[in-house]
Amino acid sequence: MAERSAGRAGRGNPRLRSLLIVGLLVAGAGCASVPADKRDARDPWEAANRPLFAVAEGVDRGLVRPLARGYRAVVPRPVRAGVSNFFSNLADIDAAVNALLQGKPRAALQDVGRVFINTTLGLGGLLDPATPSGLESSEEDLGQTLAVWGVGAGPYLYLPVLGPVTLRDTPRIATQLAIPSVLFDDSARPYAVPLQILSGRADALDLTDARDASALDRYAFTREAYLQRRRFDIDDGAPPAASDEFDDLLDEFDDELDDEPDAPESPR
Repeated sequence: MAERSAGRAGRGNPRLRSLLIVGLLVAGAGCASVPADKRDARDPWEAANRPLFAVAEGVDRGLVRPLARGYRAVVPRPVRAGVSNFFSNLADIDAAVNALLQGKPRAALQDVGRVFINTTLGLGGLLDPATPSGLESSEEDLGQTLAVWGVGAGPYLYLPVLGPVTLRDTPRIATQLAIPSVLFDDSARPYAVPLQILSGRADALDLTDARDASALDRYAFTREAYLQRRRFDIDDGAPPAASDEFDDLLDEFDDELDDEPDAPESPR
């Protein structure tokens, strides 16, 4: 979950990282009724997704977000960047495989080059010398591969622990979380995925704080932002055509941010 340059939707792009609300343990939820005229065809299970989202948000505010704030307050920025770079280096292995599966050998070779440079010159992936050298990650993943192969997105889901996904994307998240577990030994394995989740959640704090301070329908915004991001990824960076509803949500979000006073700049 590293910081990337533009080109593809860089993982360091705060707007596109708004959906990294992860590490949520949901203990069951009931169903809520959704008026028929408000239902989204992409989200046929909204009546079940909304209560799951509400419980997950509660756990995030009560547990995950304070942990992420503590992590950001205690751990120096260079160390946090190193953790983020390390997991991004592992993600580039997955990107190389999926670029090859999509018939993009040049992108696959570039990802392999990134892994080699960042693992050697970058001290095991803690640094990212590949990006300033001009080697950008393809950021391909299994969900994009399945889309290229013609698999439909399927229903939108909000899942315990995993957060927002589509049915097509569930294997992607499983494989990405599995990579650290497979590569680490028994002593490090129990800490790998929690640290990966905590690092990603800390990176997303600023945007989710701004989102929560607004009067948005957070569930709808999260769904639309996720679906737009995935469309952007699958189309290799081509701007997706946003729905009118999402345009309205973004306008409202921007208005809320404009109305808030500027925060004092923290010392560097």
